[in-house]
Amino acid sequence: MSLEVKVPAVGESITEVTIAQWLKKDGDRVEMDEVIAELESDKATFELPAEAAGILRIVAQEGDTIDVGATICRIEQNGEAGSAPAAPAAKEETAAPAAQESAPAAAQGTGETVEMRVPTVGESITEVTIASWLKNEGDHVEMDEVIAELESDKATFELPAEAAGTLQIVAQQGDTVEIGGLLCRIVAGAGAGASKPAAQPSAPAAQQASQPAAAAPSGAQTYASGTPSPAAGKILSEKGINPADVQGTGRDGRITKEDAMGAQKSAAQPAAAPAAKQETAAQAPAAGDRNQRREKMSSLRKTVARRLVQVKNETAMLTTFNEVDMKPIMDIRAKYKDKFKEKHEVGLGFMSFFTKACTVALQEWPAVNAMIDGNDMVFNDFCDISIAVSSPKGLVVPVIRNAEQLTLDGIEKEVIRLAKKARDGKLSIEEMTGGTFTITNGGVFGSMMSTPIINAPQSAILGMHNIVQRPVAVNGQVEIRPMMYLALSYDHRIIDGRESVSFLVRVKELLEDPMRLLLGV
Repeated sequence: MSLEVKVPAVGESITEVTIAQWLKKDGDRVEMDEVIAELESDKATFELPAEAAGILRIVAQEGDTIDVGATICRIEQNGEAGSAPAAPAAKEETAAPAAQESAPAAAQGTGETVEMRVPTVGESITEVTIASWLKNEGDHVEMDEVIAELESDKATFELPAEAAGTLQIVAQQGDTVEIGGLLCRIVAGAGAGASKPAAQPSAPAAQQASQPAAAAPSGAQTYASGTPSPAAGKILSEKGINPADVQGTGRDGRITKEDAMGAQKSAAQPAAAPAAKQETAAQAPAAGDRNQRREKMSSLRKTVARRLVQVKNETAMLTTFNEVDMKPIMDIRAKYKDKFKEKHEVGLGFMSFFTKACTVALQEWPAVNAMIDGNDMVFNDFCDISIAVSSPKGLVVPVIRNAEQLTLDGIEKEVIRLAKKARDGKLSIEEMTGGTFTITNGGVFGSMMSTPIINAPQSAILGMHNIVQRPVAVNGQVEIRPMMYLALSYDHRIIDGRESVSFLVRVKELLEDPMRLLLGV
């Protein structure tokens, strides 16, 4: 039976691709999920895996541009490799490796191979990045043992083994894989290292050299370190740069298109004559190190960047300011913080006062707690407060559910719990979705004033800043008071100026007279 392999859909705006390179030749035998070609679009280079095991029959040639959905090759599933006659010497040379390739299968016995794919982790998540493999290729894993950590644009989560057996890694650390994409295989029932055939002491050197290739999993295409992709090779050739002078950041150290584009300055410097370098060094003092370092953006940071730009472009964002005298709250904290911690086992911080004040004001000005959905305005009679937290992997915004029902100690406990999970990278998707209003505190980093960007699809965000001792007029007298600037950024499409200013004034009143929070007035 012949299976037609068609160009897959790789993006909404991509209608055609170019065949950059065939990694297998016409008539070669290919395995299921083995990478057989590299395709290029106007945005990226991606790999084409075989959809079945069999004999490859190439239809479109290297350099051809074909439409998405068009047939690129066929795979004869019942065919045998070597349909073209081969020289007897070649047969003799390949006989020993072929025997060695069958050795792992014999060692594994009749164990079933379990394919592990990227699970569905959320409605809006279409791909994940492999943050780290916790087990190595060929290791024995147990059922439900965590073998990898995956990152989406919202959270980091663990990947448990779906069976016990020997691990065969397909997607490498740092790769971005779509939901449903193949991550690894587990040869169920196989012992540790069963997929790696041991070298026989009496085997010829040629057979020993062939063993690593036989042990490699069929779905993982490997490259020699420093090998450029077709697009990267073209760029380096145009620049006259030797690929050996470029550090590859792709899988197995492969040089990507981005590496080639950024290699111009760093690779061009060694081309200068040694004599010229010596003369320059003698004439001018050392200017210090001028090294550059390039890192790939994480999925989380790429998503944050995309959403922030989207908010700036799609909302009528405006910011209003006010200032708060923090002396009343600071007096309360100084007087009761020890008793508060003794009773509730948590410190009394500023965030609980601000969160509580915002929930009161949000219920009085519901438009600030609302959001736009198409042509509708969605109003919420509950307050799910998002708290912006700076984590090692980037900005995350966990949510305090029904904050209007919590006491000060309840809010403090939630803030501490969520902040700790954010620092440890253990926040779940549910803990970061569904907020109705956001509070961000740039004051912890020393910010005096800022215009925070709305956390879509919400309509407003409150920015806290640092507390500064400033002279202010109090009852006709100049006094030195601890003052903080507050900033409310809001979507003017749904929140009018009267509502935004009145909301911020109400928050100011509640913070400057905390007794109102207790009395509800």
